Amino acid sequence: MNILSKLERKFGKYAIPNLMYYIVILYAAGMMLQMFAPQVYIQYLMLDASAILRGQIWRVITFLMWPSSGDPFINVLVIYCYFNLGRNLEYVWGSFRFNLYFFMGILGHVLAALVIYLLFGMVYPLTADYLNFSLFFAFAATFPEAKFLLFFVIPMKAKWLALFDGAYFVYGLIFGGAAARIAIAMSLLNFILYFAMSRGGKFNPKEIRRKQQFKAQVNQAVKAAKANGRHRCAVCGRTDVDAPDLVFRYCSKCEGDYEYCQDHLYTHQHVTKGGMDPRQAKRSE
Repeated sequence: MNILSKLERKFGKYAIPNLMYYIVILYAAGMMLQMFAPQVYIQYLMLDASAILRGQIWRVITFLMWPSSGDPFINVLVIYCYFNLGRNLEYVWGSFRFNLYFFMGILGHVLAALVIYLLFGMVYPLTADYLNFSLFFAFAATFPEAKFLLFFVIPMKAKWLALFDGAYFVYGLIFGGAAARIAIAMSLLNFILYFAMSRGGKFNPKEIRRKQQFKAQVNQAVKAAKANGRHRCAVCGRTDVDAPDLVFRYCSKCEGDYEYCQDHLYTHQHVTKGGMDPRQAKRSE
């Protein structure tokens, strides 16, 4: 049992289900602030390490509100995209593991802001952008073959988009200033830590993909079973799909698993080792 499984057994009951619904509400409120009262965010809600050290603890959450773009249309698309990414991750991982990943990302942002402030005496204006990127990296690691439309036209798999995004961060780490390097490294630390802790467990990407394939096969088999019916009369061949009101029973005197509808339960010839009902034999041909 890996460390994530141990944590889930002990603290899983405290997880917030459907976390992305609450995050989307924060994002939507941030869009309103950006359009009508941006100064409110800057003065009271942004990730200001000096203000946090003075006791304004709410900033460790409210900094998420600021949108990625100044264009409302782009912001709506971004919110919709990351909402779906988060919902899919929570569906596969479970609420606790998704909560842990998301809040580890928030903690990384807060620690980055504090470290930069303590080292350089500056307020580094981190928003939720790096956190959203970490969600996408997690999604690409879990669903590498999922396809996105780049520029709404070009289909591209998640794993290749993640490589492009990763190259952007590597560029920032190499050519950015010291504060930028700290911000990038600590803000994406949740991605590295999470998958390091889940390595070898049932929630690592390879195991998740294997389970997805198995689940798809099971669902296909269930659909086929429903289409063909769960019950079938050995004499007339009618099923519970053909006649939902029919009653089906197994015959205790027949040798083998023979099921009959209510019309043939007492009129059929019992199947024994010596042979079967001629009507059944004719049907089996």
